[in-house]
Amino acid sequence: MGIWAMFAKGGPIMWPLLLTSMVSLTVVFERALFIIRDQRNRRPKTIEKILNSAEQGDIAGAIRTGEDSSDFVVRTLVHGLKHREQGFTSALLQQANHELKRFSQGLTILDTTITLAPLLGLLGTVTGMVRAFGLLGNTELEAPAVITGGIAEALIATAFGLGIAIVALIPFNYLNGRLEAARQEIEDASTHLELSLRKPERRSP
Repeated sequence: MGIWAMFAKGGPIMWPLLLTSMVSLTVVFERALFIIRDQRNRRPKTIEKILNSAEQGDIAGAIRTGEDSSDFVVRTLVHGLKHREQGFTSALLQQANHELKRFSQGLTILDTTITLAPLLGLLGTVTGMVRAFGLLGNTELEAPAVITGGIAEALIATAFGLGIAIVALIPFNYLNGRLEAARQEIEDASTHLELSLRKPERRSP
């Protein structure tokens, strides 16, 4: 039995399942492009130059080094340096939250898909079994295919729902890992920058 034949046999609940799968695949595709772009924009050497300049007390030079960078860690550090007079830690935290929000986009949709798809499959199971037992009281026993059709509808809907949830779970966990890794990188660089800014103060008489 082909995939489309199975889909048609799954009953009307398959359409919400199809919509759910299309939305989750769209999110996964968009997030994959985002990860690729983010990796290309990373500038670890620029981060090192900013930290070295800050350690030497050259704040203006540190800002110039990373002002036009597309690296999210660099943007966070530069934002903190630009607003250090108003509150260095608060500026870093504000920009970090802004950058991490980009990494968390789509996670809510995938999380909803992981929960919703099995529930839709379970709903298809219930409606399919109700249909099968309803036909059992109105159909002659010489036509068992009518009854087994309802049972097949129930099993196919459940299988599709579980399959969608399983497929969505893998990128969901990966994207969560990327979010935590980005958070850790920002925290490490911010802490390093804060310590670098204190070194000139310790050297001053």
